[in-house]
Amino acid sequence: MVRAMETVADCEILRAHPRLTVRNNGYTYQIFREGGRSIYRVTDGTHAISEPILWAFGLGSAGQTYVFRHNGEYYQSRVSFYNDTQSLDITLGVPEDPPTSIEAALGAVIREEEERLCFGCHSTGAFSGNQIQLDRLTPGIMCEGCHGPGGKHITSVQTGKNTGGEIFNPGSLSTGDLTRFCGSCHRTWEQVQLMHLNGVRNVRFQPYRLANSRCFDPDDSRISCQACHDPHQTVRRDITFYDAKCEACHKMTSEKGVTTSEKPEVRKAPLCPTSKKNCVECHMPQYSIPGAHFKFTDHEIRIVRRGEPYPD
Repeated sequence: MVRAMETVADCEILRAHPRLTVRNNGYTYQIFREGGRSIYRVTDGTHAISEPILWAFGLGSAGQTYVFRHNGEYYQSRVSFYNDTQSLDITLGVPEDPPTSIEAALGAVIREEEERLCFGCHSTGAFSGNQIQLDRLTPGIMCEGCHGPGGKHITSVQTGKNTGGEIFNPGSLSTGDLTRFCGSCHRTWEQVQLMHLNGVRNVRFQPYRLANSRCFDPDDSRISCQACHDPHQTVRRDITFYDAKCEACHKMTSEKGVTTSEKPEVRKAPLCPTSKKNCVECHMPQYSIPGAHFKFTDHEIRIVRRGEPYPD
């Protein structure tokens, strides 16, 4: 999360790709290095607009989108870098209709109501209350992005009077509340419903998909976001790592069919009869979103039937 947003100077992708070009709907898009800056340029062959990129949004595992300023407003670039192709393509979610002007071809203006999601979820300190303060932001999600102001915590540690209560600890939340907390950026069930985002396009909103799981229980910590992911560590990509997470809920049954459990009061389900490893490969399949150049793991845990449509 610390690299959810980067300055141009720190952006490895832009440094490694000093010139990127793509043509779409009659417009040519370029991102090129100029000294320590990266310039975003759009031209229709007759007219051109160039602006320096201010920030790169996204780590780049899937892709990376760029934010710049034009005529006093912040824009999201119409094209993004995609890791799979190592090239530019249309930014995910951009309308398919051809731009009606070169200004429209630049990208989308970041409206005031979108600023909190855009800057608030990719940086730290971008807001003071409801007031945006982009000159004070720190790119990426730092400690205070999740834990709140840390001054009192640092002081308590330095003085040896740390009680642990000086900062907010999301890990103390119930599963339901933690899902909503993580969903404030990764999208909650309620947010996706209000967005009317149906079909495979919503697969990238993990809290929403997790809450759709038949086994989701807002009071069971074994199925919370933090049960599988440590926000202080890089996401694990090896699927065998998650087998132990699955076994926290699923245990082998005895010969009489009674579920074994160290704590009888804790509900346990039997392990899958088909396989005892690589659970997520079958029960959390990956889906491609058109234009995303990336496969997203579906967090709706379920028994997947061959050939069945994507469950909305």
